[in-house]
Amino acid sequence: MSTDCVIEDDRWDELGLEDLAQRAVAAALSWHRIGGEVVVLGCDDARIAALNADFRGKPRATNVLSWPSVEHLPHEPGAMPDLPDEEELGDIAIAYETCLAEALAQQKPVADHVTHLLVHATLHLLGYDHLNDPDAETMEAAERSILAQLNIPDPYIEKVR
Repeated sequence: MSTDCVIEDDRWDELGLEDLAQRAVAAALSWHRIGGEVVVLGCDDARIAALNADFRGKPRATNVLSWPSVEHLPHEPGAMPDLPDEEELGDIAIAYETCLAEALAQQKPVADHVTHLLVHATLHLLGYDHLNDPDAETMEAAERSILAQLNIPDPYIEKVR
């Protein structure tokens, strides 16, 4: 397993993105009992908005984007996807300002939120998606299990104020 981190925004260095990325990707791959290589780009909202516009036709910032190295085969709704048989799994981009704002709004530690988003993006690289309810439930269950192994609370539980 290897994670290559490219830092375009120095604030990611302060947060320790390289360590968070290594930990999150390794946990997601280990949970599936596979290896692989992932590249993570730590960028700002302007950069991710440009990437989102170029690749998804949505010219706005988002928290995380992922680009699998292979096209995944369709699977039954709610079924685990067939895992890729490739060493290079794909690329992830994550935006600092959006992640920080979301973590603050959700009253979660920023490192936990970023780790969750990196696990989520890694699952996309493996063929998971959330386009329908059964697939979303399968993906969220995988996220919860992986994050529990990292001692990160369930990100889908709403805090009561």
